[in-house]
Amino acid sequence: MRFADIPGHEDVKRRLRQMVDEGRIPHALLFEGPAGSGKFALARALAQYIHCSHRTPEGDSCGECPECRQHQTFNHIDTVYSFPVVKKGGKPAVSDDYIDDFREFMAKYPYMDFDRWLMALDNINAQPQIYVEEGNSLLRRLSFMARQSQYKIVLLWLPERFKEETANKLLKLVEEPFGDTIFLMVSNNSRRILPTIYSRTQRISVKRYDDYELMSILEGMGYGEDVASDVARIAAGNVNEALRLADVSKERLQFFDLFVELMRKAYARKVGELREWSLAVAALGREPQMQFVDYCMRLVRESFIMHLSDPRLLTLTAAEHAFTVKFFPFINEKNVIDMCALFDAARRDIAANANAKIVFFDLAVKVIMLIRRK
Repeated sequence: MRFADIPGHEDVKRRLRQMVDEGRIPHALLFEGPAGSGKFALARALAQYIHCSHRTPEGDSCGECPECRQHQTFNHIDTVYSFPVVKKGGKPAVSDDYIDDFREFMAKYPYMDFDRWLMALDNINAQPQIYVEEGNSLLRRLSFMARQSQYKIVLLWLPERFKEETANKLLKLVEEPFGDTIFLMVSNNSRRILPTIYSRTQRISVKRYDDYELMSILEGMGYGEDVASDVARIAAGNVNEALRLADVSKERLQFFDLFVELMRKAYARKVGELREWSLAVAALGREPQMQFVDYCMRLVRESFIMHLSDPRLLTLTAAEHAFTVKFFPFINEKNVIDMCALFDAARRDIAANANAKIVFFDLAVKVIMLIRRK
């Protein structure tokens, strides 16, 4: 990953280059900011720039030297990846147990979509963590001198997911660092990092992309202008969310139709037709079902926000807006919380492999009661 491969964030890139060029790289650097803003890509580009043996006059890694080629295949001998994992066989695991999966994940999703990582772990209900065994593993690996480069680099994704014992173990490494080791940590929620670790890092704040930047990124990936424009307004600067929305643009139209059908038939109390509706949703498959429930929750929230009469707060497509203008009075302070909780519970049930026909019919019947609450 080169700096040139990452759209935007020119101020951050400039600061990172300057650190390296002036020989004042901190031993622990924390990239913090919202998910989907390219933080991990920036950390990868910095690691490659540090190790590159032929940096360009423009301030980037060359992309051609052996070190750069190793970085591009995630195989640089002096680079260690540390990230949240799930237990294997009921026992705590370390990053090396999943390193092949993680390399594939980094190559496919450079903006580090955590939901996609859950799917790669094949355990969508899990809570991946960085276990104390990972701290012990890092300590052993970092005890050796750098083999090829001046610095060993640890690319650590989501330190907020440390187990407490792991955080204490890492604290010792950060407080008393090896002279040839640099920690590059990347966090989506730095407030959850152990304060003693957070205070010992130099922080790099990475802001979310604006709508125009996000639209340009999507167009650069081959999405049409209309899709890119719609998605950029809705995704709030999160590239991962934008890609999910863009990839399901056709499905989103189907989701919209299903949502409208649910609300109209629930208001009319057409239980028999809602039974047929639940069978249609159940036929989508588990992943689209969860995406549909997420979509429903978003439209419920948008409908409630419409009461504020401030269009700047809305992130709706033209079709969604046309429907919501008429629908929003039915979502109010008496039912919005219960409505969102209802969809959230359905999502959990689907994720847990519950019978989708039962889940969605139960949801539809409960919507009948909620939609008339005033």
